[in-house]
This record gives sequence, C-alpha cells and structure tokens, in this order.
Amino acid sequence: MIVGDKRDEVIANIRQACVNKTYNMKVEVDDPALTAAQQKHLLDHYINNRKFFRNKVNNLIANLVINSNVKKMHRITRIHGLDYIKGLSGGAILTCNHFNPIDNVIVRLLAKEMGHNRLYVVIQDTNLMMKGLFGFLMNYADVLPISNNHKYMSKHFEPMLGDILDSGKLVLIYPEQEMWFNYRKPRPLKSGAYQYAAKFNVPVISCFVEMTDLPIVGPEGFRQVTYTLHVLKPIYPDPGKTIRENRTAMCHRDYQQKKEAYEIAYRKPLDYCFEPGDIAGSDF
Repeated sequence: MIVGDKRDEVIANIRQACVNKTYNMKVEVDDPALTAAQQKHLLDHYINNRKFFRNKVNNLIANLVINSNVKKMHRITRIHGLDYIKGLSGGAILTCNHFNPIDNVIVRLLAKEMGHNRLYVVIQDTNLMMKGLFGFLMNYADVLPISNNHKYMSKHFEPMLGDILDSGKLVLIYPEQEMWFNYRKPRPLKSGAYQYAAKFNVPVISCFVEMTDLPIVGPEGFRQVTYTLHVLKPIYPDPGKTIRENRTAMCHRDYQQKKEAYEIAYRKPLDYCFEPGDIAGSDF
C-alpha cells in the first residue's frame, strides 16, 4: 500500500510501465519479497489457522470493520447496470479494475445489492505480511491468497475456491494482477479468473469503476474522488468449448467490455500513452 510522498514514486513507476508496455507489473514501492521459506510459513499459517475458533472470531471482527467502510463508501459511490445481473443467482467470479487498496469495498456494495453479505477476495500471498489494521484484514477477512507455490494452489487454493463457488458465494479476482494507484484505464487482463470460471462452470460478473475528481484536496495533496461502479454484461462459459477455449474467449470479452465502458465513461478512445488525467485526483 502507498502513502504520502510514496505516491509520486508509484506514479513515476506507472508512467514507466506504460512506456515499457508492461501493464501488469508491480509499481508499488517497499512491497515485501518472500523467500521460499517465508512463503511456505505464511501459507501454512493461513491454512492451519482456519481450523481454530479464534480465526472465526477474528473473521467476524474483520468483516464488521469492512462493513463499516462499505457504509461510508456508499455515500460516494453509484452503481449502474444492475439490470444486467437481475435474477442471477449462485456462485460467480467478479472482475474489476484494481486501483486502490480498498477498491474491493466498492465491489462489496454490489455484492450487497445482489443479496450477499459476504464477498471473498483473492489476494497475493505477500499481503499476508502486512502489519497493522490492513494486515489484520488481509489475514482474517474473507480472503483467498494466491501464490506461485504450485502445491499450495492445487492442494488448497483451488479446492477452497471450488467449495466457495459451489456454495453459491461471490469471489472477486483482479485480472489486472497488480494495483496501479488511481489509474483510470482498464489494463490487459491475465487469464486466471476465466480459467477458474470455466473450470467451476460459473459466470463472470464483469465490472469497471469510473473515478470522478472532486474540487476538494485531501491532506496528501490529491483531490478526493467519487466512484461509479459499472456492472457490465455477465460472461458465461460456453459448454461447447474446452476450459482453455473458454478461458481465452471469456478473457477477451471481459477486456473488450471494460474497454468500451472506459471509452463511454471518459468519452475518448482507450490507449496506453501516459497523459495528464490518467491518475485520478492528480494532474500527473
């Protein structure tokens, strides 16, 4: 997560990533790097901790904290496109542009509109190392850590994800992979979310968040913003296609929908030349 003067450095990294056409790269500074031993320890602790009663208590507390922020976010967020998912029931994977440590709170508003009190969020395993309140939420809220540890992914992550979806719950996956602070444009998508949607035969609820600057300048020198969550047409696996074919087709369609949503919202074609206004709340 970035704070204060670190934002200038992060924005410079975003600018350079656009030049390099590396749209899914990490741009934050001071992010932890895990050794193999640290990664195993974190993931083992996450799995083992789920068995204990105190984990359920901490999960309840974490969700109470998050839900209090959902109420606050409701004041500065509008949701368009609910008709697209009217009547949709059962498990689903939600996808959204990733631009803020708390942008999942915006998606939680949608989950509540759909009648769900909980939203599971896929996070990177390094987030389990965070300290303070964010660290508590990352460890005890409804999170599913993803990792490059193949044994963990096959033995633990995929079965947990399958059970959650089979029980009719919602899971948020960020196919842009890395968070780019207040970056308005939808970025090219990684295919993992669509692989899982096809494998577990659930729809993808495609979302795009538009950001609008306010004249109010916050304590860190950035203008405050309001949000519009655009719910786009849900994307279903085609039973006549293989998992791989569905993964590719669903990923392509989701990107096209997010691209179109951006172009309508901001009234200009999408390109990745970095320009003033690309970072909401600033003049960069």
